[in-house]
Amino acid sequence: MKIFKNTAFIKNMFSSALEVAKFEGAFIRTVSGIRGQIKKPDLRREGCFRATFEDKILISDIVFLRAWYPVKPKKFYNSVCSLLLADKNSWKGMRLMGQLRKDEGVKIPDNPDSRYRLKIPRQLQAELPYANKPKNMDKQRKKSYMQKRAVILEPHERKVYSLMSAINTIKKHKEKAVRTKAAERRKKLQEVAAKQEVVDQKKKRANLKEFYRREALKTRGK
Repeated sequence: MKIFKNTAFIKNMFSSALEVAKFEGAFIRTVSGIRGQIKKPDLRREGCFRATFEDKILISDIVFLRAWYPVKPKKFYNSVCSLLLADKNSWKGMRLMGQLRKDEGVKIPDNPDSRYRLKIPRQLQAELPYANKPKNMDKQRKKSYMQKRAVILEPHERKVYSLMSAINTIKKHKEKAVRTKAAERRKKLQEVAAKQEVVDQKKKRANLKEFYRREALKTRGK
């Protein structure tokens, strides 16, 4: 209906001011992915309301609201009379489709019409929400409103930000020093283990040599 910077008046979504009042504060979104929120109903026109958005929207944008309606499933039961028998173990429930196909040796039907590759036209891709767009799109050339906006901090916020930055820097430095020392300790332990392995191999070869020498002497003595 009307657009004023980040504020807009929307129509044709609700039929009365009461419906708008029920959804006050709900999150809405345009097809192009700009998020917004429902504020107040427009009392001059039935079903119209005022909403705010992250960025300025166009008059051609379609605004939608994700809503859910509770649906109660129909209650159904199938009485099992065979459990009244003396032998309770003879009863078996109905087999599922997968069990039936496995028992009967029937393969899953293959419908050739179901083999297709989804191709979305570029015009339709541009109108899709960001979450549903293909992820192999070109990089964004222009910065969005959220990227271009300047963040101005108060003096107290600047002090807190500087303090937290200093604390994070000290923490990262300490973690780096701990990792470096741990790596040095592992390297020294590996060197000691390698030296010990060489010594053990030499002892093992010497023991085997002595064992075979004794065995040879025993064999000659016999």
